[in-house]
Amino acid sequence: MSIRGRAFIAGIHEHPGRHLPDESLMEIHARCCVGALADAGLSMGDVDAFVSAGDAPGFGTLSMLDYLGIRASWIDSTEMGGSSYLAHVNHAAAAIAAGKCRVALVSLAGKPRTGGAQPGGSARASGPESGFESLWGAGVPANYAMAARRHMHEFGTTSEQLAEIKVAASVHAQHNPHAFLRDVVTVDEVLESPMIADPLHRLDCCVITDGGGAVVVVHPEVAADLDRHCVPILGAGEANKGTANGRIDLTHTGAVWSGPAAFAEAGVTPADIDYVSIYDSFTITVLQTLEDLGFCEKGKGGEFVLDGRLQAPHGGLPFNTDGGGLCNNHPGNRGGMTKILEAVRQLRGEANAPVQVPDCELALAHGTGGSLSARMGSATLILGRSL
Repeated sequence: MSIRGRAFIAGIHEHPGRHLPDESLMEIHARCCVGALADAGLSMGDVDAFVSAGDAPGFGTLSMLDYLGIRASWIDSTEMGGSSYLAHVNHAAAAIAAGKCRVALVSLAGKPRTGGAQPGGSARASGPESGFESLWGAGVPANYAMAARRHMHEFGTTSEQLAEIKVAASVHAQHNPHAFLRDVVTVDEVLESPMIADPLHRLDCCVITDGGGAVVVVHPEVAADLDRHCVPILGAGEANKGTANGRIDLTHTGAVWSGPAAFAEAGVTPADIDYVSIYDSFTITVLQTLEDLGFCEKGKGGEFVLDGRLQAPHGGLPFNTDGGGLCNNHPGNRGGMTKILEAVRQLRGEANAPVQVPDCELALAHGTGGSLSARMGSATLILGRSL
């Protein structure tokens, strides 16, 4: 069963804060949920499905449902790290298409800056692989650095090319009043920032912020009754990539499978896409994902991102126009939610004016969960201004 046109994104909300010592996880979730429903023109009483991941406190989605006062006929708590929320939208659309629900609320909240879970927290520490990997210091930056170094070895990718991705994100973030980092940086400034895990510098790494977001996915009949521009979901794909018992190829991600599935369902190609929201935990994540989604040949990502190609409004493929995880927001170390939010803003014509992509008709949002150099999950969504 295809989900193409079977569900719409009717409402979105991103918490404006990035440092929230006085708000609990429940309060952040609730604020984002109320905001997204208000954006759609709906209320909590209209919701009959709820979705969240490992960031939901207490007893997860059940605690959230109780806190929000929702009586749900469909519940999902899929955990795929940072790609969870794109998968959630896919699952909600499928449930709506199957008649299981009509209004699904997807929510994220995190507080890593003020006492919450840190990157690569307890879930990874208790995994069956932890005794083999964590013992040797395989932290988050080190894992991504291994992928970056291998890509450099295989294809001649340079630190200067990776830095262009950060530069584009910073050019966009200057126009976002809520962005955690708003200063425009240069390639030289990226390369001069402290080395975190060779070859990744501090400015190759995402920010760590408190915050959250929510999305409302609705049945087409509900969308038709709303006084709001609702964004149709055209295609989706999900995939996992494992370590192959130590024979892992560090130069590609799960996007090599999730991307083609999403494009096929939507009936479009990479050449048709006007805007991309790409998970940017590190600059290397963006470069590899662009290759794997088919926007350029494998190994050509370094050349592809040069000459302002990623910069809005007139670059060849504008990306992460809110500043992305590299500059704007990475709530709970899970950047997939914010990728959906900015894609919807672009399609509605509601992005910050200096970075609004002209005549944006098709947008792709992609999430990465886990680690580029180990086990990971990818989720891809293709959204349209209209069907």
